[in-house]
Amino acid sequence: MVRKTQLEADRTRLAILEAAEAHFARTGYAGSSLQAIAQEAGVTKGGLLHHFSSKEALFLDVWTSLQVRMDSDAREAAIASRSKDDPYAAFLAGCAVYLEYALRPNYQRIILIDGPSVLGAERWYELDQKLGEENVTAGVLYLMRKNIVRDGEAKSLAILIQNALNGAGFALSRNAPGVTRDTLWSSFERLVRSLR
Repeated sequence: MVRKTQLEADRTRLAILEAAEAHFARTGYAGSSLQAIAQEAGVTKGGLLHHFSSKEALFLDVWTSLQVRMDSDAREAAIASRSKDDPYAAFLAGCAVYLEYALRPNYQRIILIDGPSVLGAERWYELDQKLGEENVTAGVLYLMRKNIVRDGEAKSLAILIQNALNGAGFALSRNAPGVTRDTLWSSFERLVRSLR
């Protein structure tokens, strides 16, 4: 048997991740099977298990990949929105990206609905904090350099803001009565701009 090149292995792994993301988003974690995901990816179940040791391991990689994409898009939006006239603009632009992702069915299902139950609430929170804390803290430190946030408050404010965003995302995923992306954004923007 000819050994696959690293490039072929990487392509196979990517195909599995893409199929798994689509499958988890469509049918949820509980309704998904490795066999169905493998079939959708065009590989055997054994081929899938060569790359991912279990359904939960595959889910974690999909979850992480989706979070990293959101994080990257938030950074890009923040950088593109830097303003000499509005010190809040870049930070708010990055936060707005999160709320846009929180409206996406794949993000809602994988990150906000299935994520806590599959990974466990404590592990979900720890992973989410690791992935998002750097960006939120960087944004708060930027506000500190602009003399909007007091020195020594950055870490605490970053935790509060990140959890406010997560709460907004969970509310959107549950279709909480009286809550829309626009009402959440209006409240969140007022909250951030009140920091002085």
